[in-house]
Amino acid sequence: MYKAISTLKPSSVLRPLNTVPKIKPSSTLIFARTQSTIMPSTTSQKKPFDHASAKLFEFQSQLPRLPVPALEETLPKYLKTLEPLLSKERFAETKKTVEEFARSAQGKELQRRLEARASEPGRVNWLAEWWNDLSYMGYRDPVVPYVSYFYAYKDDKLRRKPTKRAAAIVRAAWEFRRQVATGELAPEMARTTPLCSHSYNYMFNATRIPTKPSDYEATYDLAKNERITVARNNQFFDLQLVHNGQLLSGAEIESQLDKIVEIADSNAAVPVGILTSDNRDLWADNYKLLSEASPKNAETLEKIQSSAFLLSLDDTRPVTREEYHRTYWHGNGSNRWFDKSLQFIVCDNGKAGFLAEHSSMDGTPTCRLNDYVLDQTLSNKVDLGNSAVRSDLPAPEPLKFATPPSVVRAIEQAGDRFKKVVDQHQLHVLQYEGFGKDEIKKLGFSPDGFVQMAIQLGYYKLYGKSRATYEAAATRKFAQGRTETCRSVSNESVDFCKSFEDPLLGAEKKVAALQAAVKTHGSYAKACSEGKGVDRHLLGLRLSLKPGEEKPAIFQDAAYAESSHWCLSTSQLSSEHFEGWGFSEVVPDGYGVAYTIRKDAVILHIAAMKNEFGLNSDHLAHFIKEALGEMRLAVLAAKLKEAAAKPKL
Repeated sequence: MYKAISTLKPSSVLRPLNTVPKIKPSSTLIFARTQSTIMPSTTSQKKPFDHASAKLFEFQSQLPRLPVPALEETLPKYLKTLEPLLSKERFAETKKTVEEFARSAQGKELQRRLEARASEPGRVNWLAEWWNDLSYMGYRDPVVPYVSYFYAYKDDKLRRKPTKRAAAIVRAAWEFRRQVATGELAPEMARTTPLCSHSYNYMFNATRIPTKPSDYEATYDLAKNERITVARNNQFFDLQLVHNGQLLSGAEIESQLDKIVEIADSNAAVPVGILTSDNRDLWADNYKLLSEASPKNAETLEKIQSSAFLLSLDDTRPVTREEYHRTYWHGNGSNRWFDKSLQFIVCDNGKAGFLAEHSSMDGTPTCRLNDYVLDQTLSNKVDLGNSAVRSDLPAPEPLKFATPPSVVRAIEQAGDRFKKVVDQHQLHVLQYEGFGKDEIKKLGFSPDGFVQMAIQLGYYKLYGKSRATYEAAATRKFAQGRTETCRSVSNESVDFCKSFEDPLLGAEKKVAALQAAVKTHGSYAKACSEGKGVDRHLLGLRLSLKPGEEKPAIFQDAAYAESSHWCLSTSQLSSEHFEGWGFSEVVPDGYGVAYTIRKDAVILHIAAMKNEFGLNSDHLAHFIKEALGEMRLAVLAAKLKEAAAKPKL
């Protein structure tokens, strides 16, 4: 009944196309799953991108393939990113190694193999299969805190009662789901360029399934699964959202959620959800143990996995920024099902947020979903339907698991590991309200470039040097494109940091250094969005090696590993409705810095481990705040001096 209609496995990253009957869209009837990405055709006639009335998947067949840059383009760019990170002596050695690789027969052969892979008939994207496996499905550390990301919502002052707010969120999300299902949702655009919509296939009614050696993504028929899973007090409930062909109203959803809270709070349950927080190999073993413990368990798993999304009604009341960021990031580990693609979280004091499983969706589609939900609810535009509650609504169905001693023991052990991992992490949320993107633009800078340089300067103030920095750059203008690494450290950024730490240097020279650093950053980011960064190409060359072949010296060089050891892993996603967002560090001696740039504020979630490396999120936050203020004052001072120097009429 709940059989997955397709799976996303590392061995076959392309989602099978499913032929479904077309149905007339209706706000109360079932919806058909839209066809997924169609492979770009080099022979099909392209039509102009009329995005004003376009449908979600309309331009998929016209999207270009991710390019394979030329070696002559990537290798000099690679060297340029290494120069600010290495001593002169080490850089000279690495330069010789890279130039030898460029001339070598092996380098040319690996490039030929990669180009051949990219041009294979039926292959949409040369990177997708490798990337999904290496970075996500084959990655075995727990998805929380290491893979998933979250959004923190602004408060809804119209709906203080948690189940009332939750009901409005569900109604708004369901309307977005309807637009995805019918395909009427407009595609995302980068100005006039359409972005790939492939990941929308894995947004609703989707889940990650734990297996060895790699997980896979399962999706389910939207029309046959018009239900959500609700979690409360470590218990799960199946809530049908369509009754007698009619979508439940906001009042009806609220009533059903009130019943769930009453039932769950009067009972206790073994916290099965904590199993999803574990190392993926351990979870794969325990998934098998759980599903085989009882036929009912397998059915319960299918119901959770096939539901449209998960709604967590937490019994917590977070107040501080760190408290609610931690709630949405990982919570108690038990009132969640971390494998679900989408989880909306509402706390007992009405605060709310969202958690996304990252494997099949990057941030921009889920940011769009959440921005829509918040725009609809916070401005009271959401359609809540009739205020009456039908008397014949079926009661929410408790989803129970049989938990014999072996399962209980596995749950206890998973809980201990979860607590240890969470306790190893420190967090500081910096809400800088001195200014935001509006003033940054008035100062003459790209908001993203300006904040990136503030992060660089803050790190430099703390450690006295610059280290390898990752910023996610989207490549979704290509079919099944995801991200490329924007390497934020450059000769110009290092010069900028040194300039601002020089007390004898005037404001004009400091600002000139800042302008040069932001310009270089913007140029590299633009190249990344065009599929012409460094890291994905080098990865493709390395993966083109055949078993038993000698690894080229360029990949044995310590500079290759050091330059991709991300001591700062950063990314920006912004909405005026967010109180920040976040994720973890990616290396034990590094920081994860997620930032939101609002019109009037900059919010940074700064995460790191508590370990032998002595990291300090509080101190980094302090220096980033100091950097933001100093940069603004320097620009203003330079402008005042420039204005004063102009001849008066």
